[in-house]
Amino acid sequence: MTDTVPTTMSAVTAEGSGGPDVLKITSHPTPEPGEGEVLIKVEAAALNWGDILERRGDYPGWAPRPSSIMGLEVAGTVAKVGPGTQRYAVGDRVCALLAGGGYAQYVVAPSPQVLPLPRGLSMAEGAAVPEAFCTVWTNMIERGKLRPSDSVLIHGGASGIGTTAIIVAKGLGSKVFVTAGSDEKCARCEAIGADKAINYKTHDFVDEIRALTGGEGVDVVLDMVGGDYIRRDLDLLKMDGRLISVGMLGGNEVTFNLSSVLLKRLTIAGSTLRSRSVAEKGALMAELKRCVWPMFEYGGVRPVVDSTFPYENAAAAHARMESKEHTGKIILTMSH
Repeated sequence: MTDTVPTTMSAVTAEGSGGPDVLKITSHPTPEPGEGEVLIKVEAAALNWGDILERRGDYPGWAPRPSSIMGLEVAGTVAKVGPGTQRYAVGDRVCALLAGGGYAQYVVAPSPQVLPLPRGLSMAEGAAVPEAFCTVWTNMIERGKLRPSDSVLIHGGASGIGTTAIIVAKGLGSKVFVTAGSDEKCARCEAIGADKAINYKTHDFVDEIRALTGGEGVDVVLDMVGGDYIRRDLDLLKMDGRLISVGMLGGNEVTFNLSSVLLKRLTIAGSTLRSRSVAEKGALMAELKRCVWPMFEYGGVRPVVDSTFPYENAAAAHARMESKEHTGKIILTMSH
């Protein structure tokens, strides 16, 4: 059985570059799934900081943007399947990792980047999973090699990535420290599972972590700030520590003393997700299904959703993200 899919759809696009007010509802041809692809009727789409950069016109030039429509992760139902696609059928509830196009009523996704919606999660919660959990898993777990006996410092603990990292690290059994920009956010992070949250606006996180760890520091730092944080992160790492960079909110120019890296045998790594191939993203999604889906379905874990907005109010959703007052993911809900 095939749903009746309209030939045109509504989507949120930016009319030029600028503030949230450049976001408008526009009409587009509904895409058709090709070989190995599925067409998803979108029920919810999550915001990511990359969407803000793209709207402003600040997204790095090397990053592929296959669609004029923003949106890197969605949840919805399968509306059509392309030739050679046997993993999914019309009506299946799914979530998907995208390279773009999620702020729309329909989006096409490669089948390997689509997973069944975890049992018990709402569509809004499902949309909060693919990009954030893939980013955290590939960086903190695969590259950072975080172990149950380790301690980790997560910057931006109240962000979508930060709250996800808290959930994953605590699920693993690690000791979790985070930084956040207000006492209220710190309290939220601790309610989610952080062992200690530090207000970086009122306290020096380096001094605080040293005091909390008896001067030892931490095994892993997950850093989305960059800039002058990198030098301070390196100072806090234990012998054989790992610094994983996932963002440059504080700038991409970094200065630090290389001797500390050599003497402590430190590892500095980082990665981006959007530019990876379908095969790489598919392998990562398969790993999430194997390792993280049981946390959702049997462990009582849920992604942290800050707020939801109708997609017609995408500008308000972007404004909330830019205010940095949110804790967790901001979600657009779609009407049809």
